[in-house]
Amino acid sequence: MARGRWPLVAVLALGLLLPLVLDQYKLYVLSLTLVYVILAIGLNLTLGYAGQISLCHAAFMAFGSYAVAILGQHGVPFEAGLALGVVLAFGWGLVLGFPALQVKHHYLAMVTLGFNIIVFLVLRNWESLTGGSFGISSVARPAWGPFSFKSDRAFYYYILAWAAIVVASAYWILHSRWGRAFRAIRENEMRAEVVGVSLRNYKLMAFAIGAAYAGTGGALFAPLLGYIDPGAFTLDRSIQFLMMVVLGGLGRFEGPLIGALVVTVLPEVLRGSEGLYLIIYALSVILMMLFMPKGLVGLWDLVWRFSKSATSPSTSSASPR
Repeated sequence: MARGRWPLVAVLALGLLLPLVLDQYKLYVLSLTLVYVILAIGLNLTLGYAGQISLCHAAFMAFGSYAVAILGQHGVPFEAGLALGVVLAFGWGLVLGFPALQVKHHYLAMVTLGFNIIVFLVLRNWESLTGGSFGISSVARPAWGPFSFKSDRAFYYYILAWAAIVVASAYWILHSRWGRAFRAIRENEMRAEVVGVSLRNYKLMAFAIGAAYAGTGGALFAPLLGYIDPGAFTLDRSIQFLMMVVLGGLGRFEGPLIGALVVTVLPEVLRGSEGLYLIIYALSVILMMLFMPKGLVGLWDLVWRFSKSATSPSTSSASPR
């Protein structure tokens, strides 16, 4: 089996089996991890592969969350709200992609940061639509006629199905001509343009596709919590997604999977240390970045090389004297 397919197989196999042995809270953490995997994959596509920094992933996430929450209040099926949220995120991703044609690096970071702040302010002040600071409660989970995903385990499998779709589609994109074009732009824009890569088209698509994935994750995030408010979509959340991608490994397919798992689960593991867990968590992140600058995916590389060397037959032979 190809090396790049192992993360997909691992997520699917573990995802199917773990709910059978987890309690309700651990199942919630696992569901949240899958939602974050979807969001981190989108940011990794924009930043890790196309090299376009974004600090507004939480804003794209908000489009999906509020679409399903608002439409759900009027009896609109969940999938219709999810589709609308993805379309809105994709459209605004295209709009925000235009500044990427003119600015880059920290200037582009400031543009996306400003967009995240604008979306947050709109959500907080447009009370007639979004509920303002009070938010929207009792966000409905999907249901297909008599079959409902209201239980935590059923909704977990629903999220898992969407995560599998996103992972598979991202794998296809990154191994297509689009993925090759994204990597070419990240490495050297001038050289990519010389060989025929359209900087305008691919930069716009990098932002738009990454935003669409964020909209998908946001649509699943709202019913998982059952309540949303503007505080869930601040700059802090965007930085959290950035941390997932960087810790996992920028520009690596396995990176978002590992990063989302560590950033979500590690704080839960450290909660037993009470007030010290934030300090321990921060120190852990600093140490990981110091000794693994390419991300935790470097550990995956070590395991892969070790497994190959352990299973490959010895090529050495005694030479005659």
